[in-house]
Amino acid sequence: MPLYEHQTKKRRLDADDGNAAADGFKSGTRFRPTIAREWTVSVAVPTSVITDCVTREQRTTYAGRIARALAVFSVDEVVVYDDTPVDQRPARVDYEAYTGDVDPAHFLEHILTYLETPPFMRKTLFPLHPNLRSQGLLPSLDMPHHPHKDEWLPYREGMTLEKRPQDGKGTIVDIGMSNPVTISETIEPRTRLTLKMVDHGTPEPVHPTAPRTEVGYFWGYTVRKATSLSDVFTQSPYEDGYDLSIGTSERGLPLSRAFPEHKEFNFNHMIIVFGGPRGLEFAAMNDGELGELGIVGPRTKELFDHWVNVLPNQGSRGIRTDEAMLIALTGLRKLWDTS
Repeated sequence: MPLYEHQTKKRRLDADDGNAAADGFKSGTRFRPTIAREWTVSVAVPTSVITDCVTREQRTTYAGRIARALAVFSVDEVVVYDDTPVDQRPARVDYEAYTGDVDPAHFLEHILTYLETPPFMRKTLFPLHPNLRSQGLLPSLDMPHHPHKDEWLPYREGMTLEKRPQDGKGTIVDIGMSNPVTISETIEPRTRLTLKMVDHGTPEPVHPTAPRTEVGYFWGYTVRKATSLSDVFTQSPYEDGYDLSIGTSERGLPLSRAFPEHKEFNFNHMIIVFGGPRGLEFAAMNDGELGELGIVGPRTKELFDHWVNVLPNQGSRGIRTDEAMLIALTGLRKLWDTS
C-alpha cells in the first residue's frame, strides 16, 4: 500500500474512533466510578508554605500546585493549619492588599476552595477579592464534578438561580449545561447543590458525598482551616477522627519500611500531614497545647501512627512541600488504590 494511502486510511480510522478526536489525538478522559466507598483520604498542609513567597503571583501558583496534587490523587479533604508563632500571625482574618499583614491561612483556604468549585459558578459565588487578583495563573483541575457539556454523569453540581419556574413551584438550577434543570424543592438563590440526575424524572438534591459513597466517583475535596497542628486532629469532621495518621519528616522511616508490600493497612479515614520549610517539629513548637503535653522536638512523631521520609537520599538540601506531596501521594497511593 502506498504511504499516502496508508496515512489517509489511518486518519479515517482515527476520525471514526469514538474515543479519538478528528485530528488523530485522543479526547479527554471519560470519568468512570471505581467502587462505592465510605473511607476517605485527607491531607494537611501548613501556612508557612507560602510565607516565603515574595509576590502575589508566587503565592497563587503555589496554591495552584497544591490543588493539582489534591485533584490528581483524588484527595477528599485538605486541612490548612497555621504553624507560625502566635505573635507573628496577622491580626486580621482578611486583608485588602498584598502589603502589610497577609493572612496565609485565609489565602490558601480561599484559593483552594475557589479551585474546587465548578468553573461555571465561580463568578457568582466568589466576588472580586484581592486573593483572586492573579487567578488567571491558576491551573484547571478538571475533576469529575467540573462538567464538560458533552459528557453525561449521573450526578451534577448545580447552583440555584433567582428565576422561578413558570408554575411557581420548585427551583431552577444551573448545572453548567446549555439548559438549566428544575427541582421540586424550594431553595434560596446562589446555593450550591449536588444533584442526582434521575432518568426521565426530576433531579434530586443529595448529600455532597453521595457520588463517592453511592457509586464511587471522586467528587472534589473539602477545605478546612485549623489554627494549629493539634487542631488538625481534634477538629476532625469524622466522628471517630482519623484512624490512620502519617507524618512526613526527613527523620522518618522510608516508605518501603513503614509500609511493606506484604502487609495490609486498613483504614476508615487516613490523614497525611506535611510540614513547612522548617518541618513538623516547627509546627509542634508553635502549638501551645502540644507544648503543655511535652510533645515537641523529636517527640513530635508521637502524634502519628507512622513517621515517614518520602524521599531518602534526596539530591537537594530541601524538598518543597508541594513536591513532597506529589512524592508522598505517589508512594502511598497503594494503600487506597482501587484499580
